[in-house]
Amino acid sequence: MGSSHFDSLYLTMRHLLLIGLFCLSLSSKAQTYFPPLTGTTWDTLAPSSLGWCQDSINSLYQFLDDAESKSFIVLKDGKIVLEKYFGTYTADSTSSWNSAAKSLRAVLIGIAQDEGSLSLQDKTSDHIGTGWTSLPPSQEDSITVWHQLTMTSGLDESNFACVTPSCLNYVADAGTRWAYHNGPYSLLKNVLENATGETFNGFTNTRVEDKIGMDGIWLTFLGNSFYFSNARGMARFGLMIYNNGFWGTTPVLDDPVFFNDMLNSSQSLNPAYGYLWWLNGKSSFVDTNSPPGSWPGSIAPNAPSDVVVAAGLNGQYISISPSNGMVMIRQGNSSSSALAEFGLHDGIWKRLLNMTCPVGVPTDHGSQFTIYPNPTNEHFKIETSQEAVGQEAKLFNIAGELVWNKTIEQASTQVNVSQLSPGIYILKIGATQQKVMVQ
Repeated sequence: MGSSHFDSLYLTMRHLLLIGLFCLSLSSKAQTYFPPLTGTTWDTLAPSSLGWCQDSINSLYQFLDDAESKSFIVLKDGKIVLEKYFGTYTADSTSSWNSAAKSLRAVLIGIAQDEGSLSLQDKTSDHIGTGWTSLPPSQEDSITVWHQLTMTSGLDESNFACVTPSCLNYVADAGTRWAYHNGPYSLLKNVLENATGETFNGFTNTRVEDKIGMDGIWLTFLGNSFYFSNARGMARFGLMIYNNGFWGTTPVLDDPVFFNDMLNSSQSLNPAYGYLWWLNGKSSFVDTNSPPGSWPGSIAPNAPSDVVVAAGLNGQYISISPSNGMVMIRQGNSSSSALAEFGLHDGIWKRLLNMTCPVGVPTDHGSQFTIYPNPTNEHFKIETSQEAVGQEAKLFNIAGELVWNKTIEQASTQVNVSQLSPGIYILKIGATQQKVMVQ
């Protein structure tokens, strides 16, 4: 079977994926709001409409303030639910994304590949010349753009940000070791500029910023480029990613194969890493230390399992949960020295998923319960006191019909509501009842 047949088959499959993604995007676009490209207009959604309690919001803001946050935004289906600035930082203030900008760079590489300027399978030396490492030519030529995107170059990461050949030394064959390393990643700027013949800022401006209304700039220090923008700029980028690479009906990253690969495990060495994006809900992850260590469990056990996050030093986050329709932005400082600070990220999500007030009348046994997330479209958890164990939980629709029931066997019980019609339901345990909103 000739190569032309495989090329034709690939193009056909890619075309079908494009159609599928476009249809999916149209479906989500019917519900998702996109602010105008210029100006400060951005529709809001009252937190109370989501059942969020002001006391819980105040507690979250205090947590963020204590954690040296500068800005915080939460979008729900594109609309602003929460927006808070701390200290002297304002909506117009700009700050470095730090390594959260890695995820923006991944998008730029995907666009360049879609335009035919480069391929992920290209040797890095094809675009920046030979001798960019201290490796012999045969080993250097084994490093591709894909290895740069996935942190699997095999180069020594101990001199984290150095981009000169003397710092880029052999540790392992390309593709056989995962290590968080800024040097090879930073050189993607050189790859893109040489492949496209355009400046990094110029390419970012025409391919992304102009299309989504984001105002930012790349600044370079000692060979490493940092992206600066305000919090709403980060929110715009997160909203575009949430909407499968589209801004409204305008395609930004128009390659569904790359987009899918970017936000899924790119290799088996660190399943929690895609193309410069961190992925929640995986069985294990590799940390950013040198040498790296592998840990069981997900990067954010208290966050939705489908969260993808652009994460940078000092807790810069663009965190997206498609199942919840939420984009979370945080800029600020941090006392942690971790290059990707997952503890703070997890703590924020833990609070975001517990924003309802613990209302409810005590039962005859003196127990009460809380439910979260609420509203929900997939599942919610019931957290009860030990006194409620052994009682029956019942969920009724607005007409009073029983749609689910179960005996409480432990303090935490998950209820799947993905098959229920949207609307208001009543959850009863003993003499206590609460409303549940299913979307």
